[in-house]
Amino acid sequence: MMAPEPFPIVGVGSSAGGIEAMRGFFEGLPQPFGAAIVVVTHLSRDRESLLPEVLARFTNLPVEVATDAAVVQPDRVYVMPPGVQFGISQGRLTVSPLDPGLRETKPIDVFLTALALDRGEGAVAVILSGGDSDGAIGVKAIKERGGLTFAQAPDEDGPETPDMPFSALRTGYVDHHAAAEEVGALIVAHNSGRKQAGPALNDDPNGVAVAEDVLAEIHAILRRQVGHDFSGYKPTTFRRRLARRIVVGGHDGPDDYLARLRTDAAEVAALFRDLLIGVTKFFRDADAFDALAKLVIPKLFEGRAAEETVRVWIPACSTGEEVYSIAILMLEHMATLPALPRVQIFATDIDERSLTVARIGRYPRAYLDTVSSERIARYFVAEGDSVVIGKAVRDLCTFAPHSVLRDPPFSRIDLISCRNLLIYLGLDAQERILPTLHYALRPDGYLFIGMAENVTRFEDLFATVDKWHRIFQATNTVRPVRLPSMSGDAWAELVPGARPKPQGGLVHANLRHLVDAEVLAKFAPPHAVVTRVGEAVHYSARIDTVLGVASGQPTHELAALVAKGLRLELRTALREAIETNTVVERTGLEINLASGLRQPLALTVSPMAMHPGTEPLFLVVFTETAPASAREAPATQAEIGRDETVRRLERELSLTRERLQAIVEEYETSLEEIKSSNEELYSVNEEMQSGNEELEASKEEVQSINEELHTVNNELSSKIQALDRLAAEQAALFGSTEIASVFLDTDLRIRTLTDAAASIFGVQGQDRGRLLSNFAAPFSLSWLSEDAAEVMAGGGTTDRLLDGTDGNRYRARLTPSRIDGEMSGVIANFVRVPGETV
Repeated sequence: MMAPEPFPIVGVGSSAGGIEAMRGFFEGLPQPFGAAIVVVTHLSRDRESLLPEVLARFTNLPVEVATDAAVVQPDRVYVMPPGVQFGISQGRLTVSPLDPGLRETKPIDVFLTALALDRGEGAVAVILSGGDSDGAIGVKAIKERGGLTFAQAPDEDGPETPDMPFSALRTGYVDHHAAAEEVGALIVAHNSGRKQAGPALNDDPNGVAVAEDVLAEIHAILRRQVGHDFSGYKPTTFRRRLARRIVVGGHDGPDDYLARLRTDAAEVAALFRDLLIGVTKFFRDADAFDALAKLVIPKLFEGRAAEETVRVWIPACSTGEEVYSIAILMLEHMATLPALPRVQIFATDIDERSLTVARIGRYPRAYLDTVSSERIARYFVAEGDSVVIGKAVRDLCTFAPHSVLRDPPFSRIDLISCRNLLIYLGLDAQERILPTLHYALRPDGYLFIGMAENVTRFEDLFATVDKWHRIFQATNTVRPVRLPSMSGDAWAELVPGARPKPQGGLVHANLRHLVDAEVLAKFAPPHAVVTRVGEAVHYSARIDTVLGVASGQPTHELAALVAKGLRLELRTALREAIETNTVVERTGLEINLASGLRQPLALTVSPMAMHPGTEPLFLVVFTETAPASAREAPATQAEIGRDETVRRLERELSLTRERLQAIVEEYETSLEEIKSSNEELYSVNEEMQSGNEELEASKEEVQSINEELHTVNNELSSKIQALDRLAAEQAALFGSTEIASVFLDTDLRIRTLTDAAASIFGVQGQDRGRLLSNFAAPFSLSWLSEDAAEVMAGGGTTDRLLDGTDGNRYRARLTPSRIDGEMSGVIANFVRVPGETV
């Protein structure tokens, strides 16, 4: 009996508030679907989840809460329960409770990484609406093992929160950027294409069937457009990656795909990147990192005193795996040194979301299968199914946003690790980047690049240290370097279709209409509208009863302006509403009015329904729960019952604990933001210093070039004068000899001639370039072409006596004319023989 064909497993990642995105995804699923769906969300362990019941309203597929060891079946939906470690192994879900007090902050990354390892090419990742950057590492893991990846594209239904889809998109590992309702049909089409491809995706050693002439042309297109020759690439791997692109693009076969490659440069680049996809993990290409540790890192510390600094730059650091790998190698070598110089590792990228992942340094445990257990124990801290980079490693690294194509480079760098960036750029961009990296390095600094990259066109700038592992050393050659422009985004082509996150809300007039409509439908109390960072963008007319400020458009944080009795409650409520995307209420509050009365209030924070692509806003409403009253006189202990006193104190204690927890969390967040800002400012300072050094060097180079140009100008003037004298002397020489000489090219056209020859043939200055045989002469020229061919072929001379119609006899001699050693024509000399007449 044949084993059943494996079916795809689709991992869907979203935040708990992304209901509209999940509605669009499930309502757009074709029937039958033919794949299993596992939904992973950010859920609080302290709250009961109703997500399975909600999803059951959107689809006819059975929906169930995932249980440990459950065998995954096609056409079923499994929902991750809250408060667990969630994964998959050998087609069975793994569910285990988290330790008390522990919360898994990256559950989507954890599950998708496990899914990639378990299902390989049968794994599918779908990243829907959600905050943070969870899912970026999981998408990379799925794509690296041949799976299919999706990120939700903006439409009228979302994504409500675009951070997660954009983070996945900026990794460069997303196959399709599509609306939520379109994803299901694309998955079915892809699965159908995989079945038709047959052997190519089922470990057949022959791969997809491609004719040799088609394969040769695909190799030629890649070689011509991206500059890499894949004719020596492993045939089975090449054919499998080729089959994947054929299926992803929905092509009929290799011939149809070749037709697209001939006209679509973007698809050529996509095929190129798929061919080079490896496993982007810690210590990727372990042999290369071993060579770096052996050949380069010890030399970085040679002769360095404790007060000196070893500087490393890692552009395009993505989510930080390469950064921390090099930092670990540095720490391992530093452990052998008696005196430790300072180490600075600058890690930069254009994607803020990737930098956020790198700064936190949290990765799924399965992602570290290439890291030894000794290194994990020494340099990482385990937290559930994730690990966090240790403080000793993290303290060496400074993360900052930076474009190597657009921003000034760092300077005085000892080692630049720029692996697998050049393959994503065109030849023009590579021509700009490599001289820039050479400029950033110290003399004899080192460059570490990817296995598919090279510096062949810049051999004058880099000497080879280890050709196989792509380690090079900067030479002392000084080449003028133009720093990149400070405007524009030169990396936009890396993520087609990606759009920057909106920076502002709606204009005030439109916003006022939207707010008035919502408030009139629900409330009529004082209210304000704030952004995700708590900055107010609109006040109602009666807001002064709470804030004491006039109505209008403010520029301050709302929580800093409200009465003291409301500040902590407003901060905690706003943060909870942002994290959960739900309405948050606080009751039992009060403020003191200017009249001396006490006003009871209730606070409500609710997310506003905004248009897709705009910044999320939140409506803050202050509701008067009772009329204002005079403050009561203090009650005596006898007037208050013991039970009431206990209940009041317990309630106050509970509120105080919540407020204290909120303050602690805000303090930790502030510390992280300050640290991030400090790193960015440090990076900007380095860039400014580099720019200043470049300006000084440019000034000296311009002055030197100006002096060289002045010298060259004088030399050219002298040469022109010498040429003028030579031309005059040559003309006088020809005039004095009275020899009729004609210089002919290989086609026997006139190049130049003497005055004596001009009088014989009746040639004028404008006749240069015409055939000599076109002019009347006192003798026949029928012999000219034959004799000229003989002279130019043999290199000798010919002589003839010609009888002229003017009664004179002429001697004609042809000699070869050579310029730079090559035959350029013949020279014809005509001399009247004295004393001889016809």
